[in-house]
Amino acid sequence: MKKAEFITQDLLSKIFQHNFVAGKLPNQRLLAQQYSVSRDTIQNALRQLEDMGIINSVQGAGIYVKASALQNPLIYNSLTKNPYSHIQSKVIFLHKVHASPEEKRVFSLNSDQYIWIFQRIRIVNMRIVQIETSKMPFYLFQDLDESVIEHSIQKYVQGTELDISHYITSYTPIVIDKHQAELLQCKPHLPAMKIINRCLLKDGKLYEYSEVIAIDYTATYLVPFNKKIHSERQDDTKTHR
Repeated sequence: MKKAEFITQDLLSKIFQHNFVAGKLPNQRLLAQQYSVSRDTIQNALRQLEDMGIINSVQGAGIYVKASALQNPLIYNSLTKNPYSHIQSKVIFLHKVHASPEEKRVFSLNSDQYIWIFQRIRIVNMRIVQIETSKMPFYLFQDLDESVIEHSIQKYVQGTELDISHYITSYTPIVIDKHQAELLQCKPHLPAMKIINRCLLKDGKLYEYSEVIAIDYTATYLVPFNKKIHSERQDDTKTHR
């Protein structure tokens, strides 16, 4: 692990342990002394934390932890740790199609309704890292087009005055097939992560279902220890002996 990455992880740990009084980090000079590294290394580590939305550097005042960062169980993943300016999307296709019986169930649609289905690649720092295939109900987003898909779906949905509530996400390790390797411009049979996202509005409607194939995927979560669940699992283990 590179020095800047180690420092980033160590500072994250200290931040979530509330080790910094009033949420204020030491200045760069002190951090460089504490970690026995150069100021440049400290700046790289702090830049990562800032890009993740964890800290905010105020010139002349110091480096502060953002209160909102402590409320999110997902600290960062390999895509969200990059600022939007470093992320690009390229559309592979966009189609309006009749919803299949399964898609009608997923989106709670009536008969003979349409959905959008589109695919895009996500490019971070000039490198293709994800293939995303998504479905969205046509009745909610009749003006969806390629320019929207090339930018932010979340920003587009918020612009329609719909309220985004939460996401249900699942992860499955896979191996890249030949077609996926062509899109990702990598060798086939590489390990990757398949990420399924179900995106919901505050009224309970599912507004997007997406499947993401990601290479070099990493994620860091804050997981509080639940003593009750741990105890129940221990008891359940005893009853099955």
